[in-house]
Amino acid sequence: MKVTRVRPFCFADDAGRKYFIVKVETDAGIHGLGEVGIPNWGGPVAQALEQLAELVTGRDPFATEALWQEMFRAGFFPADKVYSCAISAIDIALWDIKGKATGLPVYKLLGGPVRERVVCYPHVGGTNTEELLRSCQAHMDAGWQFVRWHLPGEPILEPREAVPACVDQIAAIREAAPDVGICLDVHTRLDSAHTMDLCRRLEPFNLFFIEDPLRSENPGSYRSLARHVHVPIAAGEQWSSKWGFREVIEEELIQYARIDLCIVGGLTEALKVTHWCEAHYIDIVPHNPLGPVSAAAGVALCMASTNVGVQEMPRAPGSYATDLFPQQIDWADGYARCSEVPGLGVELNEALAEERRVPLNSWVPRVHRRDGAFSNW
Repeated sequence: MKVTRVRPFCFADDAGRKYFIVKVETDAGIHGLGEVGIPNWGGPVAQALEQLAELVTGRDPFATEALWQEMFRAGFFPADKVYSCAISAIDIALWDIKGKATGLPVYKLLGGPVRERVVCYPHVGGTNTEELLRSCQAHMDAGWQFVRWHLPGEPILEPREAVPACVDQIAAIREAAPDVGICLDVHTRLDSAHTMDLCRRLEPFNLFFIEDPLRSENPGSYRSLARHVHVPIAAGEQWSSKWGFREVIEEELIQYARIDLCIVGGLTEALKVTHWCEAHYIDIVPHNPLGPVSAAAGVALCMASTNVGVQEMPRAPGSYATDLFPQQIDWADGYARCSEVPGLGVELNEALAEERRVPLNSWVPRVHRRDGAFSNW
């Protein structure tokens, strides 16, 4: 069996959510699906896919390690985030092909199940604390055991206002739901001083973790943060290979690794980071803000890994975009389960995806300080 084609699909669902799915085809009539981790960079990622297709076309899709090494290193300069997104999508699709070719779900190829299901957290939200409380309660009533939302302040975020407002929100949630797992996403919007202030104020509320409390360019900054705060730290969604995780794993500066399988290099690289974390008693909490393919890949990894905290799942699988993705993984009561069908268990309605194509390039919303300075989204 040989790879014959790499096809990109960039489209949106009825709610306007953008997806960048990659289909890898073979001469055996078996195909696999992957997903691009930064769909807003669709233009350059599409060009990277076109170039990488030259390497994988005509190759054995089972040779995932060899193909990963060549895609990452064959340009002499190591792959950057654009190329890592393209590598990730191709690699995930290759694992999907391997599962379909062997008649096995992907998680059984990754080592087999160490659990029966994977606990997940949703995205909740609201324009004020009352709306946030209602959103949290609705999700808990539906069986979710965790809640997650952003640091408040959009489109204007002033740290001296956002920090106390966030503490008030978490106090209200904790009072209303003493046992729920609270995951707060700072989204890299604060500098070190304000992050330390926030973490210290949140210590009494028993957070499950605080996510991305610092920007990602300098992983060594977590060394200083870890010395000064006493809440569990989750980070890593923006690191595009195992090397981005090196310092925080080896020095045990985080408690949860936010591996994004669609950015880090696919299942091949994510599995290495996961086992590395295991040696340091760091649990994984795979980043998954995307669609059904990303969700399925993350859950497959969690099914076969012992060191798992919780899986991000913005919306319950099967509750959205079912016209575009008629086959998705299973879901019930706050838990995801891999389908027992071969591969990842996700299929794409290609004809509809073609009808709903959107521009490759797009931008995320902007966040500013009150003085007009640009802040992180």
